[in-house]
Parts: sequence; C-alpha cells; structure tokens
Amino acid sequence: MTTGTTTSTLLRRLALPFAAVVMLAIPGAYAEERPVIMTTKASADEIREFCTNIADAARDQRYLLQKKELEDLQKGVDERIKTLEARRAEYEDWLKRRNDFLKSAEANLVEIYRKMKPDAAALQLAELDPEIASAIVMKLPPRQSSTILGEMPADKAAMLTRIIASASDANTSKDPS
Repeated sequence: MTTGTTTSTLLRRLALPFAAVVMLAIPGAYAEERPVIMTTKASADEIREFCTNIADAARDQRYLLQKKELEDLQKGVDERIKTLEARRAEYEDWLKRRNDFLKSAEANLVEIYRKMKPDAAALQLAELDPEIASAIVMKLPPRQSSTILGEMPADKAAMLTRIIASASDANTSKDPS
C-alpha cells in the first residue's frame, strides 16, 4: 500500500478516539452537574428547616394568586351585573310602553263594545279568546254584560262566567298550574 492510503486509513481510525479526548478535555461540555443527595440526619434536619423557612413565603404567594383570581372573577361578575342591569332597564321601559298601549287599546275596545248592540257584541265576544272576552265583559256595565251573556251560546257564556268568577276569587292562585 501507498503512504497516502495508509495515512488516510490511520487518520480515520484515530478520528473517533481523538474527538472523545477533545470532548473530555472541555470541562462541563456535556456533563450535567447533579446535586449530591446526602441521607444523613443532618441533611434531613436541614431540609426540614429549609421547608419550614419557606412555608410562610409559599403560603403568602398562594394567597396572592388566589386573591388575584378572586379579583378577576369579581370583575367579571361586576361586568355581567352591569349588563343585566342595562337589559333590565331596557325591558322595564319596553314593558311600560306595552302596558300603556294596552291600557289605551283596552279603554277604546271596551268603549266599542259598550256602543254595540248586545246581540252583535255577543257574536263577536263568542269568537274571541275567552280571557280577552271575559275582561271586556267585566269592564262593561252590569246590565249590558248580562244582556250580552244572555245572547251568547250557553257554553261560551258559562266559560266567560267561570273566568270572571275565578278572577274575583281571592283564593285563586295566579299560577294556572
């Protein structure tokens, strides 16, 4: 063999051990320093003393984290309450306007039935929702209400009378169930 091939072969064989020597020569290059764990009585006492010394600081840190979480939750609750209050005010305004409209419409509706002939009013009220019809009949003068109920079919008049009677009964629950 020639000197060139022998030298390259020799270099290849020595490259790996040479790299290992270089790596070992660099202090701490790939080495990880691990703490030495002593299991003597003195080290156990030191560990217990260390834990005792940091217990208050750890507890304080936990309390601070919990306090921050509670403050964040309170802030979220306050925002939701503010939103609910705004919606409640909006709904109350809507309900007031609706009730005002219903009162106005109801007054006009009762006046319409007051001016109708009893037989025509009876036919109209018999076709209405029984609760609405009974509310109208209750607001009419008693003489006109009795004439209208007399002109109605018996089953419809009885139903309206039952509704009117239960509305004036103090023992009747507002909950229909």
